[in-house]
Amino acid sequence: MTVKPIQAKQAKPHWLRRALPTGPQYERIRSLIKDQCLHTVCQEAMCPNQFECFAKGTATFMILGDRCSRACRFCAIGHGPQGPPDPQEPDRVVAAVRAMGLSFCVLTSVTRDDLADGGAAHFAATIRAIRQANPHTLVEVLIPDLQGDADALKIVLNARPDVLNHNLETVARLYPTVRPEADYRRSLEMLRRAGSLAPSIVRKCGIMVGLGETTAELAGLFADLRQTGCDILTIGQYLQPSRHHLPVVRFLPPDEFETLETLALAAGFGAVAAAPFVRSSYQAETLYRRVTHSA
Repeated sequence: MTVKPIQAKQAKPHWLRRALPTGPQYERIRSLIKDQCLHTVCQEAMCPNQFECFAKGTATFMILGDRCSRACRFCAIGHGPQGPPDPQEPDRVVAAVRAMGLSFCVLTSVTRDDLADGGAAHFAATIRAIRQANPHTLVEVLIPDLQGDADALKIVLNARPDVLNHNLETVARLYPTVRPEADYRRSLEMLRRAGSLAPSIVRKCGIMVGLGETTAELAGLFADLRQTGCDILTIGQYLQPSRHHLPVVRFLPPDEFETLETLALAAGFGAVAAAPFVRSSYQAETLYRRVTHSA
């Protein structure tokens, strides 16, 4: 896989152009989210799948506000001061889960380094609220690194999510450029620790490609993740949210994503989704059931 020089601006190739599905179901979900005063990572992070997912009646709820305490150079989510967690938010998420009839719910959040536990207690409260009101709904949480706080991680795990997802996003070499306030080894350690604390909980990770990584570096990342016991991997194309964000180094064609999926499966992951539009929560229930072999 050859890495091309950085270009300030590139036209999207034909495989990244597609019609946007809309319609009554899309509008229903969009209105429901607005009426419940909720945030979704679909909208805040400008996810390319939001139209498809809303049209299918699914969404990834983003709790703990809409501004991040960090400013990663790839991310469209706003950053800056944020207020305390809203104690009513778990109930609003529950109402949305019930209204949408979700069998599988994904929760994520902005990073909240301003909170002593990184927002872990709020994650736990939301998981428990969903469990109480919708006991048959499976819950996946995509959490920040909690600054490596083992006690905060325990708080989340003790609420017993079905899937614990934490994204590495990119290879170790690119961290200073792509996510300077994060730490590659700290994230790996959190996934490893989660397996030690709660071995029955499925672990998952997502990465982006197209930022200048090499195939050898990706193979090393796959090996590092498998050493933690990570079960599921998602791989998608990085898309520049605005001219203020990192430029795309390269648009990988679909066949190279197929190659990466094959490499990741050979490394030992139980389930892998790799394609240009794949994001962390894309087809989350399908990947979970593939790993757990549940119907």
